Parts: sequence; C-alpha cells; structure tokens
Amino acid sequence: MSRAQVALHTAEPADGAVAVTLAVPPAARRRRELGRFVLTVILPPVIVFVLAMAVWCLFTYVVLKPSRRFLLPPPQEVLTQGLLKWESVHPMLTALALTARAALIGFTIAVVLGSLLATVMSQARWLERSLFPYAVILQTIPILALVPLIGFSLGFNFRSRILICVMISIFPIITTVLFGMQSVDRGLHDLFTLQRVSRWTRLRKLMIPAALPSFFTGLRTSAGLSVIGAIVGDFYFLQGQPGIGALLNSYSAQLQSDQLFAAVILCSLLGVAAFTIVGLLSRRVIGKWHESAMDHSRS
Repeated sequence: MSRAQVALHTAEPADGAVAVTLAVPPAARRRRELGRFVLTVILPPVIVFVLAMAVWCLFTYVVLKPSRRFLLPPPQEVLTQGLLKWESVHPMLTALALTARAALIGFTIAVVLGSLLATVMSQARWLERSLFPYAVILQTIPILALVPLIGFSLGFNFRSRILICVMISIFPIITTVLFGMQSVDRGLHDLFTLQRVSRWTRLRKLMIPAALPSFFTGLRTSAGLSVIGAIVGDFYFLQGQPGIGALLNSYSAQLQSDQLFAAVILCSLLGVAAFTIVGLLSRRVIGKWHESAMDHSRS
C-alpha cells in the first residue's frame, strides 16, 4: 500500500509502546460511504421493485388467460402505451397538475388551520374538551357521505375539491401539534413559571419548539392525505377542467388498462413527491438538533 493511500502516525504512549494508527484518505472514505449508501439505501428498494415486476409479469402471463390479459397489461405495455406515448401521457400530466394544485392549496389551509386549532386547544383543557371531539367526528365520518352535501352547498367545482383535501388532511396536523405541545417536560414549565414569563413567551420559546418534531410527522401524513383528497374530489366534482381522478374514472369505464395503470403510477409519484419534499424540509429544520435525526445519521 503506497504512502498516498495510507498515512502512518506514530505516538509514544505512557507505557513506552509505540502506537500506530491508520488515517484513511478522504477519497477512500468517500468511496466507502458511497458503497454503504448504495447497499443500505438504493439496493433494497431496487430489489423489491424487481421482485414486484416479476410477480406482475408472472400474474399477467401465467395466471390470467390470454382473453383476460387486457385487465392487467404487462409492465412494458404500461410503460410504452401509457407513460412513453405523448398522446396518452399529455392529458394525464395536465390533469395531474390541476390535482397537485388542489392538493397544495388544501394542504396549506389544513396546516395553517390545524396548527391554529391545536395551539388554541393546548392553552386550556376546557378548550381541548370543547373542540377536539368535533375534530374526531370530522375524521371518522366517511368522506363519501359528505360529498353530496358539499356539492349541493358549494357546487361541484374546484373549491369543493379543496375543501375535501382540507377535511381529509387536517386531523393529523391537529393531533400531532397538540401532542407535541402537551409533551413538554413539566420541569421546564415550572422553570418558565418561576421566571414569570408571559403565556405568549411560553408558547413561542417552549411549546412551539417542542412540538416541531411531532408537527413534521403530521406534515408527512397530511401531505399524502391531501393528494388522496384531491383525487377523491376529482372523482365527484367534475365541473371545470378534469383532474387525474376524473381521468381514472374515464379510463376505468372504457377499460383502457394501459392508461389506467399509467395514471395510477403518476398519482403514486405525486404522493411520493409530496412526502419526500416534506421529509427534506423536516431534516432541514430539525435535522441538526433532534434526537431521532441524529440517530438516523449514525445508523
């Protein structure tokens, strides 16, 4: 091994023995980290993806009869006829942009409104007992039961799609923010009480920072639910430009399996993108000090 690859350092310990340490060059360290990243982060999902594609092909060509093969086209046909064919993918991308817009607006409203409600409920038990049951009721009512009421009240339009997104995605924000604010150590509350700080200062400097990890956990859940809410709204509120949900309904009714599976894949990618963006934002905000982020970086 050459001197450029490994540097030897000698030191004289207290007992007189000579200790030799090996300093790994930066290039070798980067290669080792890249190899570990490939083995632990990239390779596992790739293996699962290959296995899923194999099962898909097996089911299409072995289980299904040739006369029923159109119900589950093989992956290569979905790719060539649905995703790589511009005549097919262009209306999907246009509709997906509208769905993403509705999901983003609904998600933003849910985050602001849910955080405000959780903050209000955290200030007094009687406020929590007064408001939280209605948040639970809103979460437990099947959204499809409310679709006709929303349509008759607001119209089957874009605003109704946004309202569906808010109703589906607001509950995780309320619960996680409220849990984070109520999980502050009692000793810290006593310390703030001894300092006779105001309620606003306690909220701003103690409760809100403590709730950030739980808040971002709720954001990740709510981001995925907002996409689901936008697609559900597309199914039923059909006035104006159609979203991806309306195309899914159309492809299903016309038995266009290639386009149907391609649209489902695009919907999944939209949800993954929303989840990933919120995860990156979470690491950016709390990744340098929160315990879970530090443990993840050491693993």
